[in-house]
Amino acid sequence: MTLALTVLTTTDSAAKAQELARGAVEARLAACAQISGPVTSVYHWRQAIETEEEWQVLFKTTEARYEALEAHLLAVHDYDTPEIVATAVIRASAAYLEWIEAETTAVPAE
Repeated sequence: MTLALTVLTTTDSAAKAQELARGAVEARLAACAQISGPVTSVYHWRQAIETEEEWQVLFKTTEARYEALEAHLLAVHDYDTPEIVATAVIRASAAYLEWIEAETTAVPAE
C-alpha cells in the first residue's frame, strides 16, 4: 500500500493559506489540505527573535507526490525559507489511504 504523508507549511495570512491549499489540491499534489490558525510563531530570523501570527496548512498526500508538492510550494510560497515538513502516516484506515492515493493520481475529467 502507498505510504501517506502529512506535509505542513505556514504562511502569514488566511488568504495565502487558502491559495496554497487550493493550488495543491487542484493540481492533485494533495488529496486534502486543512487550514488552522491563527497560531503564534516565535523564531530566529536574521539575528533577531520574531513573533508573528501565521496560518498552518496541512496537506494529505503520498510519498510519490511529495517532491512535486514541495516543488510547487517552493515556487508559489512568498517566504524566503518556507517551512515544509513531511511526516509519515504510520497507521490509517485502508479506505482513507486508498482515497489519498486516488485523489493524487486521478486525471481530472474534461
